[in-house]
Amino acid sequence: MSRWLWRIVGGAAVLTLVMASGWWLRPAAVAVDWAVVDRGPLTVTVREEGLTRIRERYEVSTPLAGRLMRITLSVGDRVEAEQTVLARMEPNLPSLLDPRAIAAAEARVRAAERRQQVAQLLWDSASIEAEHAESERARLYQLKLQEAVADSEMDRAELESRLKADALRAAQYGIEIAQYELELEKSALLLTKSDLTGEAEAMELVIRSPIDGRVLRLHREDSAVLQAGTVLMEIGDPGDLEVAVDVLSRDAVRIRSGAEVRIDRWGGDQPLAGRVRYVEPSGFTKVSAMGVEEQRVYVVIDLEGPPEQRESLGDQFRVEAEITVWHADSVVRLPTAALFRSDRDWATFVVIGDVAELRLLEIGQLNESFAEVLAGIEVGDRVIAYPSDRVTTGVRVAPR
Repeated sequence: MSRWLWRIVGGAAVLTLVMASGWWLRPAAVAVDWAVVDRGPLTVTVREEGLTRIRERYEVSTPLAGRLMRITLSVGDRVEAEQTVLARMEPNLPSLLDPRAIAAAEARVRAAERRQQVAQLLWDSASIEAEHAESERARLYQLKLQEAVADSEMDRAELESRLKADALRAAQYGIEIAQYELELEKSALLLTKSDLTGEAEAMELVIRSPIDGRVLRLHREDSAVLQAGTVLMEIGDPGDLEVAVDVLSRDAVRIRSGAEVRIDRWGGDQPLAGRVRYVEPSGFTKVSAMGVEEQRVYVVIDLEGPPEQRESLGDQFRVEAEITVWHADSVVRLPTAALFRSDRDWATFVVIGDVAELRLLEIGQLNESFAEVLAGIEVGDRVIAYPSDRVTTGVRVAPR
């Protein structure tokens, strides 16, 4: 009996020794970083550099040939509509007394009058369209309060109302420009019809600012004899800014009018809010820093919020724009660091107990940080981030 007992004890000891040896000699667990699949918001954006620009720029030019007096204004000086004198000109007598010049000046006046009439017609049309769009927006808003209209239809109505308001504003600018051009042409005709040489020498053409704003650029400053139509300066309102961002054409097709935009790295402490006004319908070729030709498209963005937030921001300043192309408040998501390609499919390693398991996934939208999971994984599963080539199916893993 004791012999069998010793055999059993010896066999158990040998089995224990074998199991202990297997335990100590087995491969060590691979240290990994892992994350947990959760549910949360996901936003997909396009981020590119852009430049600010003044929405309405005015080029002030000479209405007739003559001698320009020295311009005393400097770049950055503030100008007031119909008050600030931008430039003064003395008539060039031989040209002004020429009958051909008189006929040409009269023709320019008639053309300016027609342009003013066209601008007024455009304003009338824009006013009717803006009023209709606003009334439609108000009607849909009342229906929305009664939950009788979809949010997408309300968004389209608000966007249409905003676009029509911008068109009305542009039409008003057109009327002001046409009126300004008409006054310039009339003043040129007045000088052209001067009969007395002495009076003509004493007459002076005064060019005043058509808008409130600042001097953006001086093309001419010293006194000189100039031909009609010579550009003297550019003026505009620095507070009326927009942002032009050039994006890749494959990204431009995903951007919609009215999309939210975040403007940062412009020099201020806080980012600025903006909204896409439109995406230009034609693209252009641009060579990247790596020497690769790219097809790019301009996206024009309106800045929102009070102008006091961006007083230091001026024309042609560099900014970075983050344009929202897709957003959801609640999706199943996992870090993009856990994703990789397995042949043509997306895949990740899921930790089951302490063992890694390859799992094929169906992925929807994704950004730099997270990806939307449509199938293949559940909320609460642990996944391995940045898996190395040592991680394969069946390998033991441990948190780093």
